Amino acid sequence: MDTSRYNDYVLEASLQAQWIDQGTVERIQTALTRLPGVAALDFMVDQQILGEEQATSLRTAIEEAETSVSEPTAAGSAVVKETQIQFSGEEATQVLDYLRYAVQVGASDLHIGPDSQALVRYQGHLVPVDESSARLTPEQTERLGRQFLTPEQQKQVEEIGSIDFCYDAGEGARFRASVVRQRRGWESVFRIINADVKTMEELGFPDVMYDLLKYHNGIVLVTGSVSSGKTTTLAAMVDQLNKERSDHIITLEDPIEYVHESIQCQMTQREIHSHTESFATALRASLRQDPDIIMVGEMRDLETISLAITAAETGHLVLATLHTSNAARTMQRLLDVFPIEQQAQIRTMVSESMRGIICQQLVPRKDGNGRALALEIMVNTPAIGNLIREGKNVMIPGQMQTGKKQGMRLMDDSLMELIQQDIITPEEGLYRAENKKLFGAALAGNL
Repeated sequence: MDTSRYNDYVLEASLQAQWIDQGTVERIQTALTRLPGVAALDFMVDQQILGEEQATSLRTAIEEAETSVSEPTAAGSAVVKETQIQFSGEEATQVLDYLRYAVQVGASDLHIGPDSQALVRYQGHLVPVDESSARLTPEQTERLGRQFLTPEQQKQVEEIGSIDFCYDAGEGARFRASVVRQRRGWESVFRIINADVKTMEELGFPDVMYDLLKYHNGIVLVTGSVSSGKTTTLAAMVDQLNKERSDHIITLEDPIEYVHESIQCQMTQREIHSHTESFATALRASLRQDPDIIMVGEMRDLETISLAITAAETGHLVLATLHTSNAARTMQRLLDVFPIEQQAQIRTMVSESMRGIICQQLVPRKDGNGRALALEIMVNTPAIGNLIREGKNVMIPGQMQTGKKQGMRLMDDSLMELIQQDIITPEEGLYRAENKKLFGAALAGNL
């Protein structure tokens, strides 16, 4: 790598990792024009602009780039542009190469859409797999999408417009795939599924989450937006139960992502549309299979939610997800699906069967190295149960604020803690805060 290109690489990586700002880049470039032969990295270390750890990370990344290894830099920049992947003319093989590349660089998703290059989502950002590649045509993306579908699945896309399934590429590589028809043609998105289930300890969960798994009945909800890590959290919780109990665990998923082998528990994993018609149908059948623990991938409708609450009341531990952002909204969402005349009864049932709600977000880390987990946790204490029973959901956050000794925490408190630990930026915290006015005031007081 020549000196000019080397210096550009160092400055670009440092800027993307947020170690320096654009003004600092310009000052360094001006200084280097007066210091011929001096490398940007050496100059930045000498001027104490970069620390030794950062410099070491950059040197490692540069050495890898010089050997054309296709990996993300340790500095957190997107994807090294020099790639050794040799894409085959055969389209099916080409997609497999894309998938291998996505796994290799630690991306979370692969996008193959019409009128676009193949893209991977790396550290929350979409970047091209190969900068020099041409945009894919609608005809190409349709052929690529059909390569992974059975005739029945292709028919579903043609008639309904979409399909979700789990694709096993062999050698332990598994992907959650979604193929849809859109305005410009067929589009496929592959979510990379880690072969190994992360443990609760590896994910850094607090003690209160272990306590929620000690119950033998009731319902525990994991909530958050799309791509907030709900599936990973549920998998870790199921893994923990599988290790410490001798029960029958049934998981209902769409599709199956993490594969659980029986350790101490009997594991039964069912995939919606492949093994059963719907979540409600599978949940109703599960109650006749002598389960102890039921994991419901998503509670989408009145029937599924009603059956889950019934299962929790009749002596089963139910783990489930909802797409809600905090505990108060989760309680409201549970009630809103029921007719008004049933809501008083449901509030009473939920106040007794609810064990806890875990709301989560994944926030980009300040150092550019992945994302940090922010958690809101509600535990059903007598005071919380009383608010649920009386329909006073708006008062739940206030009660959670006073329930910190029981392990409860609000999302804003979790975000503030990550800022104080210098893990995320204040701007990211404020952007994701629930009460931005109070959060901003607290932030100003801490600066």
